[in-house]
Amino acid sequence: MIKQLLKCVGEYKKDSILTPIFVVLEVIMEVAIPTLMAMMIDQGIEVGNMSVITKLGMILVILTLFSLAFGVLAGRYAAKASAGFAKNLRQKMYYRVQDYSFSNIDKFSTASLVTRLTTDITNLQNAYQMIIRIAVRCPIMLIFSLIMAFSINHKISIIYVIIIPILALGLYLVASNAHPIFEKVFKTYDKLNNVVQENLRGIRVVKAFVREETEDDKFDRVSHIIYENFTKAEKILAFNGPMMQTAVYTAILFICWFGAKMIVSKDMTTGELVSLFTYTMQILMSLMMLSMVFVMIIISKASAERIVEVIEEESDLKNKAQPIYEVKDGSIIFENVNFSYSKNPDKVCLKQINLNIPSGSTVGIIGGTGSAKTSLIQLIPRLYDATSGQVKVGGIDVRDYDIEALREEVAMVLQKNELFSGTIKENLRWGNKEASDEEIIRVCKLAQADEFVTRFPQEYETYIEQGGTNVSGGQKQRLCIARALLKKPKILILDDSTSAVDTKTDALIRKAFKEEIPDTTKLIVAQRISSIMEADIIIVMENGAVNAVGTHDE
Repeated sequence: MIKQLLKCVGEYKKDSILTPIFVVLEVIMEVAIPTLMAMMIDQGIEVGNMSVITKLGMILVILTLFSLAFGVLAGRYAAKASAGFAKNLRQKMYYRVQDYSFSNIDKFSTASLVTRLTTDITNLQNAYQMIIRIAVRCPIMLIFSLIMAFSINHKISIIYVIIIPILALGLYLVASNAHPIFEKVFKTYDKLNNVVQENLRGIRVVKAFVREETEDDKFDRVSHIIYENFTKAEKILAFNGPMMQTAVYTAILFICWFGAKMIVSKDMTTGELVSLFTYTMQILMSLMMLSMVFVMIIISKASAERIVEVIEEESDLKNKAQPIYEVKDGSIIFENVNFSYSKNPDKVCLKQINLNIPSGSTVGIIGGTGSAKTSLIQLIPRLYDATSGQVKVGGIDVRDYDIEALREEVAMVLQKNELFSGTIKENLRWGNKEASDEEIIRVCKLAQADEFVTRFPQEYETYIEQGGTNVSGGQKQRLCIARALLKKPKILILDDSTSAVDTKTDALIRKAFKEEIPDTTKLIVAQRISSIMEADIIIVMENGAVNAVGTHDE
């Protein structure tokens, strides 16, 4: 896990290395100051030597200024390194998700991926900053201060040797008990994000059915679980403060007790006792800050595991060593194809599919809900791989093609049409980013979209809201069909994508397909018989198997 995360430091290695260097220099300045103060008290103030006071005072000022400068530089580089680390991590996660197959995406919910890309990465960013700065500063401060304390008086310094292991044990117990709770918290965050996303996406449905109270209750339940888990974890972490305070004041009391006796017996000077107090605070404050780092690491460990899970997830669809980059034509063959989403051959949703679809033909696919129509067509652009058997496009097994090359030749309009925020023109150019305005207008006329687009005041520059909420279902479907046509594909798949279009417009779209793109293989999944009556071949699906193949008359 650590190795995978460190790869994301990337170009910020320099900042990540400079931060600890400046931290060490800052610590050296801070550790030197108490010793100089002791010398000033013993050699200057107590004997009234102004030249020593002036000389040491100047050195103290210089050391303080250097300490400040090194601290500022350490903070600057730490901020840059942690922000850059988070940027690279977020980028790597996002790019990895883009490479996922549909089966990989099915494994993670949308809400879970959003939480991992936001909350979890922020936790890791904060932890990384603390690790390269505070987690370096505290042990070095602890070691240097202990060395200086022992050099002043090794007898009193035994107090630290007793207290530090007790504190370390306490911190370990706190950490081991809090970590499992934080793991639960972040999984519950996924559920909270899911509730919020569903509510915002379906807000019109919520209001139409007057279900605001139900949604409020759902949100409150998940939110309360997070509250309870966080409260439980914070109650455990709350032991940190009292433990540290007890350790600090116990050490100070013992040092006061033994130090006073040693001053009376002339075994220690006043300046040495004062510097010991300072080193005590430095040692125990280092431990306190280390406990804060531990808390942050506990929180971020759960986040790190979730992030690495996304990064290490391998797509189950990969190119062969020497893939084919050219699709000859739009012919499609299914040979003894079985398919299971769970990859279990005993639980298949497609059974023994054998089909031969000539290039340029129009194919209608019809069947009841759950008859696996969508599952069938998703195997063609290799969104999923067949569990057994072969799916061939242009006479070649789809697994032998380069995935991008294959999908460039297969345009698919899914059941759930998705438009992105941007202008109509920008949305359509998803099909072909180099498309001219004339090409855009042409495909919109084919998809019967031009007539409503030209009625908008800004026509093709009209802004589409996220998810296409400012256009109707039928308009959205026609824009998605136009976007698919702009690819100039060898195979066009319409997965029930004219369901929100009236019968007349549906007929006009089919007529345009027949006249304008005769060489493209067209697969039309439909619920209306009228949508596929004129198809060259009609495939009837039932319970995951082909029930019948033929023309409408047959």
